Amino acid sequence: MASRLIDPFRPSDRPPPQKLVAFIRWALADAWGAVGVAAVLSCAAGLFDAGTAYLLGKVIDSTTGAAPESYFSGSNLALILFGVAFFILIRPAVFALSALANGVILGPNVTPLVLSRLHRWTLGQSVEFFDNDFAGRIAQKQMQAANALAQVTLESIHVVAFAMASVVGSVALLLTIDIRIGLAFLAWFSLYILLIRWFLPRVRKRAGARAGARAAVSGQVVDTITNIKTVKLFALAEHEDRAALGAMDVFRDKALQFGWLSTGFRLSLMFVAGLLPILLIGATLWFWSKGQVTAGDIVAAGTVSLRLSQMTGWFSFSLMGIYASLGEVEDGMKTLTPRIRLENAADAGELKVSKGEIALHDVSFAYGREVGGVSNIDLVIRPGEKLGIVGASGAGKSTLVALLLRLYDPEEGHLEIDGQDLRDVTQESLRQQIGMVTQETAMFNRSARDNILYGRPDASEDDMIAAAQKAEAHEFILTLRDHEGREGYAAYLGERGVKLSGGQRQRIALARAILKDAPILVLDEATSALDSEVEAAIQTALERVMEGKTVLAIAHRLSTISQMDRIIVLDQGRIVEQGSHDELLALGGLYARYWDRQSGGFIGSDAAEAAE
Repeated sequence: MASRLIDPFRPSDRPPPQKLVAFIRWALADAWGAVGVAAVLSCAAGLFDAGTAYLLGKVIDSTTGAAPESYFSGSNLALILFGVAFFILIRPAVFALSALANGVILGPNVTPLVLSRLHRWTLGQSVEFFDNDFAGRIAQKQMQAANALAQVTLESIHVVAFAMASVVGSVALLLTIDIRIGLAFLAWFSLYILLIRWFLPRVRKRAGARAGARAAVSGQVVDTITNIKTVKLFALAEHEDRAALGAMDVFRDKALQFGWLSTGFRLSLMFVAGLLPILLIGATLWFWSKGQVTAGDIVAAGTVSLRLSQMTGWFSFSLMGIYASLGEVEDGMKTLTPRIRLENAADAGELKVSKGEIALHDVSFAYGREVGGVSNIDLVIRPGEKLGIVGASGAGKSTLVALLLRLYDPEEGHLEIDGQDLRDVTQESLRQQIGMVTQETAMFNRSARDNILYGRPDASEDDMIAAAQKAEAHEFILTLRDHEGREGYAAYLGERGVKLSGGQRQRIALARAILKDAPILVLDEATSALDSEVEAAIQTALERVMEGKTVLAIAHRLSTISQMDRIIVLDQGRIVEQGSHDELLALGGLYARYWDRQSGGFIGSDAAEAAE
């Protein structure tokens, strides 16, 4: 089928370039054959414009010197039959094929082709890329670049190829009438090109600035809406309104600059377009008065001049749109293509976990700063060992987990699982072997079923429900109902699970980890949002889930990790104490002070307090 000549979801085999022309070649790779066919058909349609004028001229010439009553006979019959076939068969067929190429082969496929490639590339960026930008702005840039490049492609074929073929055909026709008329048209066309060359680079630049300002508005608005509860709790709707209006004002200013430029462009074009009929029709009439051209030549030149005059505005504004779209493509390209990512090694293999031993060898990482993160960590976690990790805020607990998941590479040292350096295995295979439940549970605005199945998408319904039951989530899930009437496991949870309480979100996250059943389990404040009664109910399930697994459990509430095989205490990125709960209490150090101070509460985040 014509609609399948382009595979809109075919992945690219290389990263996107950061130069505009090379980026366009990358984005449209595997579609160039279809683009070429569409361009040829558009050129053929454009040539038929000149053919129409030529045919009309011949018809007029055939009427001169012929008696009206005998016109539809003899030598004119062939011209008449060809004219009928041209207008009702040949010309419509070529235009229909051109429309098919643009509307069926290219139109529905180019945007998803470009968007899917940009989206895959963006998903492979490191967490640092996303930490440094707005989620809404990144999404806006993807859609902006894909839509703009599709617009460039379609308009270049539909307008530029068509118009240029029309110009070439028109020049050829005018030269056959009289070379001086053809030269007059070329002089006009040179003036037109100079006008285009002056305006279009400025259009592209201002369009890029407008696109950047538009994306900033989207980012600001999405950031506010994403945090709408915080906005309302702090009664700062007016503050957010001012921030949004500030971004909108910048966008308005950029749009005004673009508008003034386009107005000047339109005025200049109308003046230049008005010159063409005067020039061509006037010159042809002059030569006709001298007996040097025929009446049919006047009709042909007049038809061409009026068509090209009309096309001048259409072509120029389309070209301005193309350059504006190129500006938007370039703006999106600058945001999305920089390589901020952790790559798999060229020969990276699959991680094989046979025992679950984790080893950190002199590992240091400070996020490129001089302080923070972790420093000189030497640690071996034995297969099946349950390790508790304790420390004040900023001590390095989350950094340790991020390095294990290879969200970052250590600046010094290396990590191993069962003797395999994490840099020598694929990131996907590494993360498939680690289950994780965090304090800030990540929920998709999808059904409860989809959120749990994220742990193992191919799991059966029974396995999914069993995981929810083990996490004490089944009962409350059955009571869910969303705004569209979906109930139970089919109910949508809202963006970031906003329709659930903190404890409910964590129970779904626990169900997801239980369903994943990975040999290594990371619990980052996994029960911090649960009340004591629910935590007690889940604790037994957690103990069953932890059986046979290597477990890393981060906790501020020390009672939740007191039964761990071993506990390490981090302070300013270093391991300062380690041992069992009883051993650390007997040591009388930092852990013992935490325990005494909290009495079942939480570790204070004040560094001075922690150092007492």
